Amino acid sequence: MSFTAFFGFRRIKLMNLKQFYKQTYAQRLTILKKQLNLTADDEAIIADENTTQGDQIIENYLMDFPISEGVAVNFVINGEEKVVPMVTEEPSVIAAASNGAKIMAIDGGIQTKITDRLMMGQVLMANVHDSEKLAQLLRENENKILQTANDAHPSIVKRGGGAKKIRVRKLDHQFVSLDIFIGTKEAMGANMINAMLEGVSNFLHLELGQTSLMAILSNLSDECLATATCRIPMTALATKQFDGDEIANRIVMASEAAQVDPYRATTHNKGIMNGVDAVVMASGNDWRSIESSAHAYAARDGQYRGLSRWQIEDKFLVGSLTLPLPVGFVGGSIKINRKAQLNHRLMQVKTAKELEEVIVSVGLAQNLAALKALVSEGIQRGHMHLQAKSLLLANGATAAELAEAQLRLEKAPVIDEQTARQILKQLRGESNE
Repeated sequence: MSFTAFFGFRRIKLMNLKQFYKQTYAQRLTILKKQLNLTADDEAIIADENTTQGDQIIENYLMDFPISEGVAVNFVINGEEKVVPMVTEEPSVIAAASNGAKIMAIDGGIQTKITDRLMMGQVLMANVHDSEKLAQLLRENENKILQTANDAHPSIVKRGGGAKKIRVRKLDHQFVSLDIFIGTKEAMGANMINAMLEGVSNFLHLELGQTSLMAILSNLSDECLATATCRIPMTALATKQFDGDEIANRIVMASEAAQVDPYRATTHNKGIMNGVDAVVMASGNDWRSIESSAHAYAARDGQYRGLSRWQIEDKFLVGSLTLPLPVGFVGGSIKINRKAQLNHRLMQVKTAKELEEVIVSVGLAQNLAALKALVSEGIQRGHMHLQAKSLLLANGATAAELAEAQLRLEKAPVIDEQTARQILKQLRGESNE
């Protein structure tokens, strides 16, 4: 009996993709066509969506994967009207952001506050038997550590950035983290930070006799915070079902629920990030970094909570949202992403700080619109209007058919794919059998 058979392992026949990454684009496509039996239609889709630039940005490039971009309107941020490009595949996100911004604009719009932009990286040491002694050693060498970090990237120091301070944290299981706070100016600075940390790691090994487990930036950027606030006259919140006072009080209660229940908080924050991610993507930034940072920040006291807070002051509903936003305005792929650069111009932003102001404002507007809908008419009404349109388009509705088909679908007892197909057949005089 073979070793494989004895241990119950299954032999898997692998595709012949050896040295795939070394092949040209045309060679990779030929290999995939042969190995995966791509059809002519498959190849046509790939041909329509591939670009030379894409092949320069990521490895094993196949094609671009477009996501729709629209613009949110009605935003007044720090007294300036803004048009905000948003990239999303989800219906109702842009409509909700625009609606929330419209309500906020009634009494002056959104005000923002941005902290100094400091990113944090850590040199992590493991199996530390005397953490207090190591912490003292690191603090005694703070100036040398900062100088070593800055020597690894002198150009950022010339621009006023660089390593500014350290922090030492003693963690469970014999870990010690040396945290270094770095000003990255207009860049998000991941590569810059990692290069500086690796320089410090080498210094610790060669000069202080300390071996690190890893040296890497942290995506929890809690010294790079953006806050948006607004004041809304309660009378402006009235709906057909409820007066403004009732809506305001219900929004406050919904906000409190997100502070005490992580299940509600998760969906509460997802709604905020619907808007945040869409602007982050449009600006050419890393939305995964912003997502991880925001959700970690939501749990900073040990319980996952809603990121926004709403309260009543006099006859105003007052909202506030604070987010860590380590976005860049330059660097990475932004400088070669023409659409990202266009979107910066559409937003009328010229610095990373101004970009943070727009992003956090969209998050607050998105949250207001979601909460107002939830505590009044319910979330489905607005969603279903756009969902009906998407269902019809997905089932082949033409531009000429769409308006009438959407009207019929929204009146149907059930809005689903089967109903959409039936309505299209009726419009076309086709049998449903």
